[in-house]
Amino acid sequence: MNALLTTSIPGGELVSRGKVRDIYAHDDALVLVATDRISAFDCVLSPGIPGRGIILTRLSSFWFQQFSELVPNHLIATELADFPEPYRNISELAGRSVLAKRLQAIPVECVARGYISGSGWKEYGASGSVCGISLPNGLVESDRLPEPIFTPATKATEGHDENISFDRMVGVVGDELAERLRDLTLELYSRAADYALERGIIIADTKFEFGLTEDGDIVWMDEALTPDSSRFWPADQYRPGGGQPSFDKQFVRDWLIGTGWDKEPPAPTLPPEVVEGTLERYGEAFRLLTGADIDFGDTSI
Repeated sequence: MNALLTTSIPGGELVSRGKVRDIYAHDDALVLVATDRISAFDCVLSPGIPGRGIILTRLSSFWFQQFSELVPNHLIATELADFPEPYRNISELAGRSVLAKRLQAIPVECVARGYISGSGWKEYGASGSVCGISLPNGLVESDRLPEPIFTPATKATEGHDENISFDRMVGVVGDELAERLRDLTLELYSRAADYALERGIIIADTKFEFGLTEDGDIVWMDEALTPDSSRFWPADQYRPGGGQPSFDKQFVRDWLIGTGWDKEPPAPTLPPEVVEGTLERYGEAFRLLTGADIDFGDTSI
């Protein structure tokens, strides 16, 4: 299977081409296509990871459906037969595309952390807190936190997102919406983390994106609890005090760091063993969480 790196749909209205997704507009809906592009440190890497977009799409749809009673999601259709023309007969979109509601995106990343890692670990080392939340002294890298915390971030159009305090989030979206998003984020994270831990995966942290309908209702959108938007650690190998083995994109980041790359474009080309290792980790996360092996020929969710 070859990696799908870009799409071009005759008659389709391309409105955005991000690091991973190509987005097309159709009336009051969007067609979201997860390609096999992969990025790290704000660079799109070469080559892609064949089938990665299918795993991301199917896993997101699994989680959206898993928690549909808790919060509405953006899904309209997940099978090409239910898509409008000109998309329904484009075979390369199968399994990696969804038809989604067009929403007013809330301009804040809603991040939940149950463990101290990544940018949170760096911030804790500098200040003893994360996003203005004071944490106990003496934590080591990858420690489990006493309870999950909500650490929002700005959504950067270029470069890195910036961790912000809850008070700054209130300044962006207002008191009521900020409180609703905080509570919803922590509830989703806690339920997902409990579910995953029973299946051998620690969800150390994750980020959610939400949008608003014209009536002001909150809708869960974008992607959901994937190896791109979360840190997934194998529970049986968890050892606090350093970085952890992972089922997520950290495998790629670690390889890039090991090359001595200065994080300025162009990035080093990923060798075959990193491409294969990444796909293997994403596929294993999918299997553990859903109970099914990923079948790249099966386009059902």
